[in-house]
Amino acid sequence: MNERIREILSWYAGENPGVLTNLARILNHGRLGGTGKLVILPVDQGFEHGPARSFAPNPAGYDPRYHFQLAVEAGCNAYAAPLGFLEAGAAEFAGEIPLILKCNNHDLLYESRDPLPAVTASVEDALRLGCSAIGFTIYPGSAARDTMYEELRELTRQAKAHGLAVVVWSYPRGSGLSKDGETAIDVVSYAVHIAAELGANIIKVKLPSEKIEKPEAQKVYQKYEIPIATLADRVRHVVQSAFNGRRIVIFSGGPAAADEQVFEEVRAIRDGGGFGSIIGRNSFQRRKEEALRFLSTVMGIYEGSIR
Repeated sequence: MNERIREILSWYAGENPGVLTNLARILNHGRLGGTGKLVILPVDQGFEHGPARSFAPNPAGYDPRYHFQLAVEAGCNAYAAPLGFLEAGAAEFAGEIPLILKCNNHDLLYESRDPLPAVTASVEDALRLGCSAIGFTIYPGSAARDTMYEELRELTRQAKAHGLAVVVWSYPRGSGLSKDGETAIDVVSYAVHIAAELGANIIKVKLPSEKIEKPEAQKVYQKYEIPIATLADRVRHVVQSAFNGRRIVIFSGGPAAADEQVFEEVRAIRDGGGFGSIIGRNSFQRRKEEALRFLSTVMGIYEGSIR
C-alpha cells in the first residue's frame, strides 16, 4: 500500500480494521487504484427514474450483468446499485470489483416536494452479497430529513460494526430550498458537512453552482471573501467543508451531457482537490465501446495522463 492511501486511511483512525480494509479495497482497486482518486459506477436510476428513462438509450443496460461488466472492464474503483441489481450479478462477478449496496431508494410514481426514500436493503444483505460498503441517500432541506438522518445513523452503526464502509449520497432537496438552491454553493457545502457529521466515509454530492441560497450565508461569504467564482474554487470549498478535506468527497455526473462538458467538470474536480466522480447515466447510456472510451478519458484526467 502506498503512502497516499495510508495518508487517506489515517483520516479514519476512529474506524475499526474492517472498515479501513474495505476503504482500502475501494481506493486500491481498478485503474485509479493507489492514486487517491475514485471513479465509481452507480446504477440506481432504474429504481429512481424508471427502466425506460434509464436504459432505453442503451438497451443492454436492462440486464443487470451488463453494468458489472462495464464497471470491471472500465477499471472502476467500485460498482453501486440497489438490492435486486446486485443480487442478479454478485455471484457471477464475485471478487471482481468492490460492491456498494444502495440501502434506500425512492421512485417517481408518487412525487413529493419533501422526499423520504424507503429503506430497501439491510446490512445483512450487504454482507451476504460480499459488499465493501453500504450506500444511503439523505435529502437535507426535506421536511423528512430527520427521519433519514436517524435511519442512516442506525444503518451506519450496524455497517461499521460489521466492518463495512458507508457511502452517503447527500442531495439537498425539499420545501426548505428553491430548485436552484439545491446546487447552491452554501447548500452543497452544508450538505457535505452534514454527511460527514453523520459518519459517512465517502460522500457524494452534486457539483455546486455560484448561487448562494441563504441570506445569512451570503453575508458570511461576502465578509470573508470565500472564493467561489470558478467551479474549481467551489469544489475546493466543498471539500474543505468535509472536515478540511479529511473525508473523501466525490461528485455526481448528473444527466447525460456532451463529452467535453463532462471532461471540463472532471478537470475542475481534479484541480479543486476533489477525490473523483460517480458517473451513472453518462456511462451506461452509451454503447459499451463508447462508454469505455469515455470512462478511460475521465480516469486519464484524474491520473494526470490527460490534461
